[in-house]
Amino acid sequence: MSILMFLLLATTTTKALGQGTRVGFYLRTCPRVESIVQATVKKHFQSNPTVAPGLLRMHFHDCFVQGCDGSILIDGSSTEKSAGPNLLLRGFDVIDDAKSQLENACPGVVSCADILALAARDAVVLTNGPTWLVPTGRRDGRVSSASDTNNLPAFTDSVDVQKQKFAAKGLNTQDLVTLVGGHTIGTSACQLFSYRLYNFNSSGAPDPSIDSAFLPQLQSLCPENGDGSKRIGLDNGSSDKFDTSYFSNLRNRRGTLESDQKLWTDASTQAIAQRFLGIRGLAGLTFSVEFGKSMVKMSNIGVKTGSDGEIRRVCSAING
Repeated sequence: MSILMFLLLATTTTKALGQGTRVGFYLRTCPRVESIVQATVKKHFQSNPTVAPGLLRMHFHDCFVQGCDGSILIDGSSTEKSAGPNLLLRGFDVIDDAKSQLENACPGVVSCADILALAARDAVVLTNGPTWLVPTGRRDGRVSSASDTNNLPAFTDSVDVQKQKFAAKGLNTQDLVTLVGGHTIGTSACQLFSYRLYNFNSSGAPDPSIDSAFLPQLQSLCPENGDGSKRIGLDNGSSDKFDTSYFSNLRNRRGTLESDQKLWTDASTQAIAQRFLGIRGLAGLTFSVEFGKSMVKMSNIGVKTGSDGEIRRVCSAING
């Protein structure tokens, strides 16, 4: 897809959602914003590649709570950042680094919410993923509460619950499968799926949906009563590269998280995954193209623009 088509897509999507974001928002006020964020993400990625999936997850978790307003970045004992679902996120130092540079280049202009949206895109690109034009113009939220993270999509959610949570944010079933497909990069802690390997649903046996040849591999990586913090790839065999093998793993019953594998058990979500795989008889979908579209759509959830919110001086604290 051409850059022009992505521009039209981003502009159309933004207008359709009635938001005040637009591509090129900082063209006059801070023209180097994208190059500064891109260079910062690249620098951190080169020394620690795990920041790529970390930034992508962070943006997702930010948008699903209070909208895409950078509220996940705020420090505190009862903020979103301190909540269980966010304790394992990585990349906060990348956002702080980019913000510091941008405050030197154009003080008080670029929001932390926009930095995170740009950084998530740049992180995907560094893992051989697609690029897309990011509408900017978000302002930063002033509220961040750990209790608001309770409705984040969870690793035990059924497909129906996942659909409900995405629909509540204006995202459809295709957006759900596409965005969860972001698990093509990154890892999960054993503690988030090891229950599937030994005593699933108190049955005394493993989750029967796991491929029998894959089960011993997972059990050796995550022994019963072992180190729950040990990290395992979400996309078996390709967790550092953005590709469609994540969907192949679901087809082969090799999804790491329970919620991921369930996407292959529901007819509506399976059909979308099959289209990403180009299965014969179905109209194909290009994962990399659809991912960019769904990311633009997600990045406009509940954004604060105009006089709403603020432009934080530092991303980890509300002004004043």
